[in-house]
Amino acid sequence: MDSLLKLPQNLPEPKDDGKAKHLVDMEIPNISLESTAGSILSIRCRGRQVFCFYPMTGVPGSLLPRGWDSIPGARGCTPQLCSIRESYSFYEKKSIRIFCISTQCISEQLEARSRLKLNYELLSDKNKKLEEKLSLPMFSVGTMFFYKRLTMVIDENIIKKVFYPVFPPDAHYVELISWLEENQ
Repeated sequence: MDSLLKLPQNLPEPKDDGKAKHLVDMEIPNISLESTAGSILSIRCRGRQVFCFYPMTGVPGSLLPRGWDSIPGARGCTPQLCSIRESYSFYEKKSIRIFCISTQCISEQLEARSRLKLNYELLSDKNKKLEEKLSLPMFSVGTMFFYKRLTMVIDENIIKKVFYPVFPPDAHYVELISWLEENQ
């Protein structure tokens, strides 16, 4: 697993393609997603929450999609999820709900949550409900569709800040926490 926690050298850096500019000030839709807590969770709530969208975590024993490391922004989900785990106490102290969301099925997310010992929930948007409602940036490999890595800060169901593209994914939590502290 150590190799999954470290990013390879010379990963291509994603560029801002403008596909997230429309999100600030949008309202979060009234939908529910399957959670690794074993429930269907409404994504609307009072207070502040953070949604971290990520393409996918690797599944032990399975190959990554062809050319994964050459796709800007694809590689780095495991280091990103682990960095959120390590900084989770910050969100907890501030009463900020934080979720990581991908198009992976819940069984793959449950495996990742267990293997990585994540102390927060992953949400499965395998039917791309959020992409449909919010026009989120995605990419495809063959017939598979993945969210591009982005982070939303949401206050009272309104998107207040979008970090896009997120790179490097393992260090993004520093930028996110800094913004949250400055914008309480």
